[in-house]
Amino acid sequence: MEREKYNPRKVEKKWQQKWEENKAFKAQEGKPNKKYVLEMFPYPSGNIHMGHVRNYTIGDAVARYLKMKGANILHPMGWDAFGLPAENAAIKHKIHPAEWTKKNIENMKRQLKLLGLSYDWDREIATCEPDYYKWNQWIFLKMLEKGIAYRKSAVVNWCPSCETVLANEQVIEGRCWRCDTPIVQKEIPSWYLKITAYADQLLEDLEKLKGKWPDRVIAQQKNWIGKSEGAEIIFEVPETGDEIVVFTTRPDTLFGVTFLVLAPEHPLTQKLAKGTPQEKQVEEFLKRIKSLPVEERRRVKEKEGVFLGRYARHPLTGDLIPVWTANYVLAEYGTGAIMAVPAHDERDYEFAVKYGLPIRQVIVPED
Repeated sequence: MEREKYNPRKVEKKWQQKWEENKAFKAQEGKPNKKYVLEMFPYPSGNIHMGHVRNYTIGDAVARYLKMKGANILHPMGWDAFGLPAENAAIKHKIHPAEWTKKNIENMKRQLKLLGLSYDWDREIATCEPDYYKWNQWIFLKMLEKGIAYRKSAVVNWCPSCETVLANEQVIEGRCWRCDTPIVQKEIPSWYLKITAYADQLLEDLEKLKGKWPDRVIAQQKNWIGKSEGAEIIFEVPETGDEIVVFTTRPDTLFGVTFLVLAPEHPLTQKLAKGTPQEKQVEEFLKRIKSLPVEERRRVKEKEGVFLGRYARHPLTGDLIPVWTANYVLAEYGTGAIMAVPAHDERDYEFAVKYGLPIRQVIVPED
């Protein structure tokens, strides 16, 4: 017997139409055995690509499997459609961002339906619509009321062409992934969420996962939380009256401090160098270091620095110790300034040896 040849255009169109008419994938209100299947929402760039297809077919297989086992499935789809990428694309194509985004959504939705994915389209959202983002605003205001949301200046990867901040992953060999423009390090005021307020709670709950999660994953989570206990110590600069605040987890090594190091982005770095013979050298150093991506700064191999031409007073001994700036100190850690104890810290030791700075040992092992 001759088998009928499979015609995807004919067969799939027929059944997709029936699924839509019968609301085959609609989640049932009040029905038990609820299961929630969610994949990432795509950014509406214009077309669905194979990366999307690979991701969404996996979610679709999971949803269909659970549905065949009798589960009441909520399998929604939405669009990550808000923010600067849409505006930049609209500028490039000389079209209003709302019009550009909605056209892209329509086309990508058409493509997803052609794939026959089991979405409940009655649950569709778009993050650029007011009835969605009003809840983002509500949540933000609640965090602001609780003191969890706060504003501060920080150094970011900045693309002068796109006029936007880039994540470290969007910087490719020092250039913008979108337009290939060299990025710069720029300090701008931004909003932050104080997740450190939950450090203790997160660490306590990790204990409940022992024996259930691999030890290496728990260790990674602890490192990501990154809680540090220590003290803040103030060093005064007599010539200017400025105070340099450092955070240290080892205040017991304070007598071993022989110099201070400020991050290139620290607000006092340029201020202290101003009017000294070091000013020009410091400016050239800062310009070069700030042009490097943050991720490259984190992986620094050769430590470099410049003396700022100023001295700070040691709070215990009264000694005047030199203040430097260096590429191995990041503004994002602690206060953006460190007290260097070269006898008991490997990075400080390497820096001290390179620049001929004093090394004073204050702790001796029992053996």
